[in-house]
Amino acid sequence: MIKVAIIEDEPAVCNEIIFLLRDEPDLEIIGPAHHVSGAVRLLQEQEVDVVLMDIQLVDGTAFDVLKNLSPVPENIIFITAYNQFAIKAIKYGALDYLLKPIDQQELREALDRYRQKQEKNLQYAKQLELVRNTFADQQALPQQIVLNSLNNMRMINVQDILYCKGDGPYTYFHLKNGRNELVSKPLKYYEDLLPSPYFLRSHQSYLVNRSQITGVIRSEYLVLQNEEQIPVSSRRKSYILNLLSIK
Repeated sequence: MIKVAIIEDEPAVCNEIIFLLRDEPDLEIIGPAHHVSGAVRLLQEQEVDVVLMDIQLVDGTAFDVLKNLSPVPENIIFITAYNQFAIKAIKYGALDYLLKPIDQQELREALDRYRQKQEKNLQYAKQLELVRNTFADQQALPQQIVLNSLNNMRMINVQDILYCKGDGPYTYFHLKNGRNELVSKPLKYYEDLLPSPYFLRSHQSYLVNRSQITGVIRSEYLVLQNEEQIPVSSRRKSYILNLLSIK
């Protein structure tokens, strides 16, 4: 089932959305939430696949909700009566952007985009499993990985990676030569592809090449060979320090 969270402060519109979704048998509705704090709480407490979110809420905007979430949900369908928010919505990686009154066909097409995206992710997962099984047999990391973006494909040496930084549905690769590469896949994808102990997930937003770690500061930061400092989350601190044999 696709879990769809509804965030809408107008009861009539909220009921309309629920009505329009009635013919989608693979959906489970989560919520609704009607204001900023309620929306933040809902998205923090519930695992959802798609967020249907009105931009103008009674006590703020959808962007106020997103500023209080880390990571930001990947699949947001923004809903509004005004189109001046379109560019900002796109910056947040919107799955789609619908104007009120909501057209059922446009809503269905937006949900179909999510379904198609998930089908592609399933294909990637199968490929990833094949790669992981291959390298598990060899007891080694791949020497190179392919970074795909919208318009091109780059192959990089794994040992040239300093660390990866996640930003919602995107990952930034920070390389030894000072270059940064942006890829439209979440950090979790690369955590599976570059597993421990070779790469360490020190923080929800960071995946670090273990061979690049030269020290630790106050058990809160990993120091890399280029002297950058990468945060260690309190939840992962004990695991990271034990793995590095630091007491």
